[in-house]
Amino acid sequence: MSLVPQILSEVFPQFQATNEVSASANARIDWKETPEAHVFKADLPGLKKEEVKVEVEEGRVLQISGERAAEKEDKNDIWHRMERGRGKFLRRFYLPENTKTDEVKATMENGVLTVTVPKKEVKKPEAKTIEITG
Repeated sequence: MSLVPQILSEVFPQFQATNEVSASANARIDWKETPEAHVFKADLPGLKKEEVKVEVEEGRVLQISGERAAEKEDKNDIWHRMERGRGKFLRRFYLPENTKTDEVKATMENGVLTVTVPKKEVKKPEAKTIEITG
């Protein structure tokens, strides 16, 4: 388990990366970094793309939110167990400086939301040779 979300939460308390989710509708999200992008994958079974919102706030905060509605109940139904999450969910991730937040793309297929945040090319500082005199 990565310490990055915990460290970010300590350094930037306003941008909690964990524990901002309703316990009843926890959206589990993977975050990986490739050479080209930061890729987020969220398991959102049963949700339609219209029920999910992906935003970039305050420049570099990726926010994924939505709501899983409760099933309609019939007076004659007898529930034996309710384990599937329902309710609102909200997750925020503080993106690194090397991201192109104006080029974020999101797709949803078979209940899996994939958010791709392209990375900027980081230029290596050029070394300047200093002539030694004396």
